[in-house]
Amino acid sequence: MASEHRSEQTEVGNFYRVRAKDYVDLHDQVQTSVSLLDNLETFLSTFQKDLAAVAGQISELQDRSKDIDNRLKSRKRIEKPLSNLLSEITVPPSLATTILDTSVGEPWIDAIIDFERRLNTSKTRTRVKAARDLGEVIEGLRIVAATKLRVFFLALFQPIRSSVTTNMQVIQTSVLLKYSALFGFLQRQAPNVATELQRAYVGAARLYYETGFRRYARSLGVVKARTIEKFEPLINVHSDPNIQLERLQHAKIDGPGVTLSFMADNKTHKDHVEALLRSLLLVFLDNATAEYSFISTFFIPQRTLPPLEAPASAPPSAVLSPDGGTFTELRSPSGSDYGALRPLSSTTPGLGGFVSFVAKSKEEQATIDGMWKQVLDPVMEYCQAFVRSILDPIPPTIPLLTMIRLAEDIVAEIQKRHCPPAETYIFGLSLQMWPVFQKGMTEHIESLKKLADGTSSGYFSRSSTTTDAMTENICGQYVVFFNSFVFLTDSEADNMIFSNLLRLRQEMAKLIVRHTAQGNDPLTRAKDQLKFYGILLQGLSKGTHHTAHLKLQQEIAHWAYLEEEVKRKMVSAGSRQGR
Repeated sequence: MASEHRSEQTEVGNFYRVRAKDYVDLHDQVQTSVSLLDNLETFLSTFQKDLAAVAGQISELQDRSKDIDNRLKSRKRIEKPLSNLLSEITVPPSLATTILDTSVGEPWIDAIIDFERRLNTSKTRTRVKAARDLGEVIEGLRIVAATKLRVFFLALFQPIRSSVTTNMQVIQTSVLLKYSALFGFLQRQAPNVATELQRAYVGAARLYYETGFRRYARSLGVVKARTIEKFEPLINVHSDPNIQLERLQHAKIDGPGVTLSFMADNKTHKDHVEALLRSLLLVFLDNATAEYSFISTFFIPQRTLPPLEAPASAPPSAVLSPDGGTFTELRSPSGSDYGALRPLSSTTPGLGGFVSFVAKSKEEQATIDGMWKQVLDPVMEYCQAFVRSILDPIPPTIPLLTMIRLAEDIVAEIQKRHCPPAETYIFGLSLQMWPVFQKGMTEHIESLKKLADGTSSGYFSRSSTTTDAMTENICGQYVVFFNSFVFLTDSEADNMIFSNLLRLRQEMAKLIVRHTAQGNDPLTRAKDQLKFYGILLQGLSKGTHHTAHLKLQQEIAHWAYLEEEVKRKMVSAGSRQGR
């Protein structure tokens, strides 16, 4: 029993020892866990503090990032304007080199346009320090450019001044107009230089035209002296009783060829006075309108820069020249009735291709007109002197009316080409001719009246009798007058022309009655009247292509009525004799 009791005690002791050890191990583990939890608590507390610090730094970084992003956006917004400003106020080395180190030429056209844009920008950006700093540099380049352009244009004007054989219109269209942008730069940025060049051109062009027209007018005067036609009253005229259509063609611009300067050297060459005046006025027309077009295109003040790409200029047309050039065709401005082509020598290219009829202010118009008059004043004096030499002494009436119609046709052409001062000038010449024409017509009418009344002095006096040959000649000349006037007068309401013809007709009818009244036999007188009426009717019907003209039809009807009246009288007289 004791052994069992000891055995149980031993087992209980072992049990308690094992359990005690387990409790100790458990206690140790609990202590370790508590220590670990304390450490973890300490770590978490430290981590929480660190995490709060990191969160604050992240928030600060986010704020800084937003600030940097806003600054970046602001700089991007001003990047392009700032870049444009720097590009506009600075002068690239290549541009400065072009202005400083190269001669004026085609590359200058784009360069000057670019430079002027930068110059204008620099002037408007005076609040920008960089622009103020570059101002002196740009001003220096402006002075250099103006100086070089002044020399360049003076050199272009020199051939015009030095020789009349220079082709003026080629220089204007192919050279000067090409560099009009450069002159526009001077007008805007160096007006004193532009004014000097304008005066230089006016002086050169004036000398050029004065020399050329003086020589040309002198040549025409030489030819004119070889063909002298004196004015004679209708009753004294004994020319061909047929209308001279070839001479009447000189009443229009589009007609026979002009008389050239070198033709005067041929001592046998002759031309009628209307042909010579037509030649002079056609040369004036072409040169005057071409010069006006050039002046209004090149010298009109340009207030704005030209476009970046200037439009190509139209090909020049030809212009009559008084100096006898070598070109072989003549064209007129588009839209003109002045023939599409006229084969003429002595022509030079003109400005019809670039005429631009843009509405201008009164000041601009006055400037253009003033320059044109300064250039063409000597030319107008020579034309005026030539017209005076034609009108004194009085020329024959039909050539005079031909010249008047020519002047009117030229005025109409000038209106199409838009050259107001030339239009006024030619119209003034026309006004000078009309009184002379009226004076001549009055002499014709008065001479015929005196003869018809039997009160003429000298050979045609009351004591002398008119002859059939004399009366037939006067009838023929009357027909030439009437047919020529109808040919030269498109308007049927031209009172000056047809009122004179009416007076002439009245005196013509009186002359026929007086001449045939010299016989005693009524039947013979009637036959003689029929003969003269027949001459008039035949001549009026065959002498012109203007058979549909109302005045011609009325004239034929008048003489046909008189003829019928005489025939009725003859029938009546024959009936009485039969009874």
